[in-house]
Amino acid sequence: MTPPRPTRVIAQLPATVPFVGPEVIERRTGKPFLARLGANESGFGPSPKVIAAIAEMAGDVWTYGDSENFLLREALSHHLGVGIDAITVGEGIDGLLGLTCRLFLEPGDRVVTSLGAYPTFNYHVAAQGADLVKVPYADDREDLDALVAATRLAPTRVVYLANPDNPMGTWWDAQAVETFVKAVPEETLIILDEAYGETAPEGTLPPATLMQPNLVRFRTFSKAYGLAGMRVAYAFGMPEIVSLFDRIRNHFGVNKLAQHAALVALADRDHVDNIVEKIAAARHELVATAREAGLVALPSATNFVAIDCGSSQRADAMLAAMLDKGIFVRKPMVPVLDRCIRISVGRSEAMGLAIAALSEAARAVKPL
Repeated sequence: MTPPRPTRVIAQLPATVPFVGPEVIERRTGKPFLARLGANESGFGPSPKVIAAIAEMAGDVWTYGDSENFLLREALSHHLGVGIDAITVGEGIDGLLGLTCRLFLEPGDRVVTSLGAYPTFNYHVAAQGADLVKVPYADDREDLDALVAATRLAPTRVVYLANPDNPMGTWWDAQAVETFVKAVPEETLIILDEAYGETAPEGTLPPATLMQPNLVRFRTFSKAYGLAGMRVAYAFGMPEIVSLFDRIRNHFGVNKLAQHAALVALADRDHVDNIVEKIAAARHELVATAREAGLVALPSATNFVAIDCGSSQRADAMLAAMLDKGIFVRKPMVPVLDRCIRISVGRSEAMGLAIAALSEAARAVKPL
């Protein structure tokens, strides 16, 4: 009997996983991590109010969540100062990116992104059979002028920009982003990924009212709000483009606990402000450690720090040394960026272990 075959696009794809999770690595090695600082989660955790709210609602998980995510969208509407019909909620930015690619990409469509930028976006583009054009970074930042030029070189369906950026942690100010948005051809959809917006300096994010028919902006509760495990994020833009998500989204995809947790987290501004301060302090500590170890830490507007090891070979060796010490960290994998390792920040216990391992690795692995 001939088994069912996948679509032609899927059949031609290699078996790809954008990120190997820490649990997978632990199973492969048989060795648990002592510090989990490689996935850019918030090691500080969610607000105590969120934890209490989840516990209180746990008995209600026999019911589906609101298919319209109404209360969360209503709260986000007040938070952003935009209409509720300008907002959609989804299963993390990863899930929303997948929906966006399904909505707008067909096989052979041209998509522009940065070489080394968030690989999960590329993963979803590949699933649609679209063609990726990758623009190199310039001075460890996504090159806005080059991205615009690439969209103008040939008809382009989508361009992706993360600001602040993952994996380098660098950023552009709001004025530069607005100039970029205005310069992209109107027939090209702009995906503006602002996952790390809460941890960025004031003046990084354009006002939420920056909207135009070819722009969709994405934010998440996974970072500063500490809800990575709940998988809840949102996209916002002109209602006519946001409404398209309703045609294909999983209407019960964001579970009841996630909706309620995000609602409570959004309301606890004091906790978010406190976490942002802790993230900044931990970044400063990592930067100082890197400097003492003879390394260069890149400026960061995120909850992680990219540390320049001088070469890809040394970065590989230092990554291996830290993993061997039980410290889960990651590194960019494309040329130029791959001279760095990337360390998320977290609680003092985990940071202490990471700082000790980083210092020891820098001493043991000499510059090449």
